[in-house]
Amino acid sequence: MLPFDVTNFFATHQDLLWLLTVAIDLSLTLLLYRLFGKMGLYTIVILNIMLSNLQGPKLTVIFGMETSLGVILYSGIYFATDLLSEKYGKREGQRAVLLGFAASVILVVMVYISLLFLPSDTPKNAEFATNIHQAMVTLFNFTPLFVFGSLFAYLITQSFDVWIFHYIREKTQGRHLWLRNNVSTISSQALDTLLYAGVVWGPIVGFWYAIELALAKYIIKIIIALIDTIFIYWARNWDMSDKDWNESLQGKSIKSQ
Repeated sequence: MLPFDVTNFFATHQDLLWLLTVAIDLSLTLLLYRLFGKMGLYTIVILNIMLSNLQGPKLTVIFGMETSLGVILYSGIYFATDLLSEKYGKREGQRAVLLGFAASVILVVMVYISLLFLPSDTPKNAEFATNIHQAMVTLFNFTPLFVFGSLFAYLITQSFDVWIFHYIREKTQGRHLWLRNNVSTISSQALDTLLYAGVVWGPIVGFWYAIELALAKYIIKIIIALIDTIFIYWARNWDMSDKDWNESLQGKSIKSQ
């Protein structure tokens, strides 16, 4: 898909590719927010949770540490909910969390249903259909422990992130955005790491070894949290009062009556 020179360059510069991907994810969040206001942030939360579920099984090595590719997009959810909370309040941040949870449940259910369909056995397409089916089984046939553990960790930690963000905001009287952005994300990511390691991987490989595996992911998450502070300050003072299209359309409808 990409020119050979580009793929070859990034094959030998994986850390740079990771930093570029983080920047693209955060920039797309700002772009959708700029274009669609809070609806754009809702979209990012739903999109990132679904993509992080798809990319989660893919392991890679960043800065010498083995980690899941899904960490990038999953960590971006915290940025979107923090920006929602900062601009629109706690209720909107929590609503985004619940929308992401609902999207994850729907994705899991519909994927499981799709796996029940047998691949085509017509001679012309049988080999292709079987290969695609097996690839989907490999990628999506999660164990119940993985599914429910992931959903449980997401709902608890994202809700905690929204709560502590506003707790710090109240205590600091709206000052020190960098503090609430980083403390809320880093602490909730620590909770996420513990829950995910304990509930999903602990029963399989043992709790302490699971924590050891999760440590690399947590370091990556901290780096992303520090980077997204720049982006949240950038978007903080944008005037987005005219970007809530639903309310805007309602206002126009009332005036025309």
